[in-house]
Amino acid sequence: MNISSAIVHAGPGQLPVVQAGLAGLEGVEVHAVSPEGKLIVTIESADDGSNVAIYEEIGRLQGVMSTAMVYHQIESEPDLEVSVEAGRRAEPQIKEI
Repeated sequence: MNISSAIVHAGPGQLPVVQAGLAGLEGVEVHAVSPEGKLIVTIESADDGSNVAIYEEIGRLQGVMSTAMVYHQIESEPDLEVSVEAGRRAEPQIKEI
């Protein structure tokens, strides 16, 4: 699983159009919007190829001036992801049969 964050810059007067376009993309979530047209988004994708495809699709959205990746992480074992709050690895969930 790929997890990344980006800043998307909408052109003047294009913020509603860009927000609507981002809302239609699977794996993309908008977390913050500034009055100047900058949006903070996260992107979750299955692999590197999917991640690149989503960034390219964001760049082609009507009203988008630029997109800049801020953070990227590849999580090979999502069930063992790090717990930020606790500052330690989460224990895997084991189900008894």
